[in-house]
Amino acid sequence: MLESLGLAGLFIAVMLSGSIVPFSSDAIYVAALLSGKFPVWETMVVAISGNWLGLSFTWAMGRFAKWEWVEKLFKVKHETIERQKVKIDRFGIWLALLAWVPFIGEAMLIALGFYRSKTVPTLLMTLVGVAARFYVWTLVLGA
Repeated sequence: MLESLGLAGLFIAVMLSGSIVPFSSDAIYVAALLSGKFPVWETMVVAISGNWLGLSFTWAMGRFAKWEWVEKLFKVKHETIERQKVKIDRFGIWLALLAWVPFIGEAMLIALGFYRSKTVPTLLMTLVGVAARFYVWTLVLGA
């Protein structure tokens, strides 16, 4: 169905895969490139922007979570959360470069949001990581 929507379908699919919906934006992007239906640069820009938007939403989910919810829902002690925050703060926004990695990327972004990483640098590093990933796929495929 999304295929019939063209680039809009690509945008929706990679945006959803950038959120917590578990499927591969890489496979979707590669399929879109191999179809040859759209110019390469348009396909890449649409994939980057859609995936980044989905990942930004994932970060925002963590940002708006409350400490009390995490403590209650996951039965985590406040001291444990504080220790984890020190680790997240240590690596900070650099973790956002790996936001595109399946499963762990989403978890890292939720943690970066939850532990209140700086918004603009975190989202910019996420964008850089996503752009690099799709650019590499484009080079690998010779598109």
